[in-house]
Amino acid sequence: MNLIVQRIIATIVTFFLMVTGSLVGTNSWDTPEKYTDRVRNMDIFSNAMEDALPQTKVYSMIRDHLTTPSPDGKEKKVLVIGYDGCRADTLALAESAETSAILNLTENGGQTILTYCGGVNYPALNTQATSTAPGWCSMLTGEWADVHGIRNNGQPKSNDHLTLLTTLVQNGTVDSSAFYISWSGHFSHPLTTYYPEKKYVEENNINTHFVHADDDAGTLDNVLKDLAQKDCTDFIFSILEYTDHEGHSSGFGAWNKKYAKAFADAENSGIQILRTLRARETYDQEDWLVLITTDHGGYNLDHGRCTIHERYTFLTSNKPIL
Repeated sequence: MNLIVQRIIATIVTFFLMVTGSLVGTNSWDTPEKYTDRVRNMDIFSNAMEDALPQTKVYSMIRDHLTTPSPDGKEKKVLVIGYDGCRADTLALAESAETSAILNLTENGGQTILTYCGGVNYPALNTQATSTAPGWCSMLTGEWADVHGIRNNGQPKSNDHLTLLTTLVQNGTVDSSAFYISWSGHFSHPLTTYYPEKKYVEENNINTHFVHADDDAGTLDNVLKDLAQKDCTDFIFSILEYTDHEGHSSGFGAWNKKYAKAFADAENSGIQILRTLRARETYDQEDWLVLITTDHGGYNLDHGRCTIHERYTFLTSNKPIL
């Protein structure tokens, strides 16, 4: 299927969703052209939409940071803060480094770039759903669904492709890792993504911890408590659900005041995490890679499809990316 046909299919799908969303009041006739104009006019991104990097870039950044010795002998550590279901164009709502964790990193030596989910860049039709499980799994394994096998939610991942959370501890790169979440679809029962890996870790006494909280407040509390420890976890991967929950409830998009509030809540949590991190007594002796990213965007009340609104994601780092 050539790119022209794929673009036509994506346009038809978008038009159908646009009409549906207009009828139920969950969007403002948000065309691909409007989305593109918004993103192109945002100063925060260091690359163009056509040059968006795959979300698997998260994997290589974490691996490379932890496996490259620090020239000044500092201890290497990694913190990932995930904003589940946060559309890339929503970053236009970030106002200052005082209230935005994303701007706080970007304006203090870091960088924010456009990335994409779904296996290929838009407008080519996605090869895996623009959904939670395949998105985070691609970041944690460095592969797309044709390798890790997770094309949508509700599929347990084979232990033939373990995540960085496990492999980095197994090979001695780090002493410990932790996965802090609240969504039940990650590892809470046998049909969830990381359930087999969680069992593998427990059976083999690997110092990797899969920690489930009741809600975002619980996830935030778990991350803050970890960072407050003198010997905190070396590799922390956390996911906040604010934007995804509100998107499913009232609509994905910055014009939705409730979704905008959810983004602000995620950013507030991010700021609290950054402050706690920098307040560590040993912070000056540590070399932290800090990433903020998302698994997918959204359109109307859902995601998983091929629209431009669902396909573009973002990656913010406290260190240069490009």
